[in-house]
Amino acid sequence: MANSPSGESVTDRLVRVLETFTPTRTAQTAAEIGRRSGLPSSTAHRIVGELVGAGLLERDDERRVRIGIRLWELATRSSSALRLRQAALPYMERVQQRVREHTQLAILEHDEALFLERLSAPASGSNVTRIAGRLPVHASSSGLVLLAFGDRALQDRVMSGTLVRLTPSTLVDPAQLRRKLSEIRTVGHAIAPGYIEEVSTGVAVPVRDETGAVIAALSVVLPRDEEVEFALVELHRAARDIERSLGYRH
Repeated sequence: MANSPSGESVTDRLVRVLETFTPTRTAQTAAEIGRRSGLPSSTAHRIVGELVGAGLLERDDERRVRIGIRLWELATRSSSALRLRQAALPYMERVQQRVREHTQLAILEHDEALFLERLSAPASGSNVTRIAGRLPVHASSSGLVLLAFGDRALQDRVMSGTLVRLTPSTLVDPAQLRRKLSEIRTVGHAIAPGYIEEVSTGVAVPVRDETGAVIAALSVVLPRDEEVEFALVELHRAARDIERSLGYRH
């Protein structure tokens, strides 16, 4: 595609516009999109207008811009993430009904844990996770599972980067983190007390595809002082059922 005077392609600029939307920022004005994308105002307005015309973005009654239904439709066609979510959802519902706390499914995306689904009950405790939201792999229980069973290149990238401390309990020392990952591979699950929020403990197990490769993490978020054994039993049971539905034979 043709480049702009700055050297960016049309695709680059489209991506910059779309990336201004987040799980908590679902509606914006075209001016706000221009400012957040760093694009010239005229360019941002033109791109927004073209995306609205194509149905990829929509305007509400207040002229704010939202992600359009057509973009969602295109994104979910033949999506491996959608297939995984559909396979996992019945078993996630069972976990949520029995454990009665937030139940989540995450995959690895650009060295972060990307959450495909979250089920919650009204009485569930604190949880910062949102569907389509991301958490650092070194700090979340789901991320730790994905990191532990990921390849060496992934682990080296994460270790060599900045390990942000979200709470006093977050592991930010590379040596401690490597020991934690080794422990997760040995026991087959991750327990992260207070890593994301001091009041919560994340508990996660791996989910494998038909080849046996770990493709996702299934997790629950418990109150900090709650016992984890029952949750682990339910998570492992659900993970095995998800794996069987994806074609992996134990």
